[in-house]
Amino acid sequence: MTKKIGIIGATGTAGQAIVKEAVKQGFDTTAIVRNEVKAKDLFENTVSYLTKDAFELEKSDLQSFDVIVDAFAPSDVKKAYLHIDLATRLISYFREEERPRLFFILGAGSLLNGKGKHVLDDLKESPDAAAWIEAPKQQFKEFNFLSEVENVDWVGISPGILFKQGEVQPAKIGKNTILYDAKGKSETSSGTLAKVIVDEISNPKHKQERFTAIDA
Repeated sequence: MTKKIGIIGATGTAGQAIVKEAVKQGFDTTAIVRNEVKAKDLFENTVSYLTKDAFELEKSDLQSFDVIVDAFAPSDVKKAYLHIDLATRLISYFREEERPRLFFILGAGSLLNGKGKHVLDDLKESPDAAAWIEAPKQQFKEFNFLSEVENVDWVGISPGILFKQGEVQPAKIGKNTILYDAKGKSETSSGTLAKVIVDEISNPKHKQERFTAIDA
């Protein structure tokens, strides 16, 4: 039976790539979006559409899915706390239920840096951190929240330090420590992230834990 996947934030950088990869792999895919016109320009008739603000979604909207991917990203970095608000909302809907599986895209900040600290500690030292640090800070808190959830089928993925739009590359997979390629870069293209996510949906290897992937 084909798995039914719903993708929240389907028109974002990560969301678009995940939708396209899910369709490519033959899943019954639904784009969960606020702007259906924009979404249809991107995906045409390859997917189904659920047009609703992420924070207006009810349990009844989501319980028919086998997997929900949270690819939501606030447009205003000052509202990065919405990452936590949506995660807690989704988790609350499906406490003590076997499905749907909830897939969260987390930041790199909660990964260990290999020196006894978290990547977030390194990011805070960046000269321009004030302009964007709120997003990794809030996603760090989101991961900490999820880490305590034991009665929902959830999984999280963190990209490398730089997440960028791009095609699928060979992937290097890890767990809780930041990864680097042979050139010392820690980058994840949207295509790579999408393929790793959809491969994990197709062949689950992680439950109630976070893993990480970069372009090898």
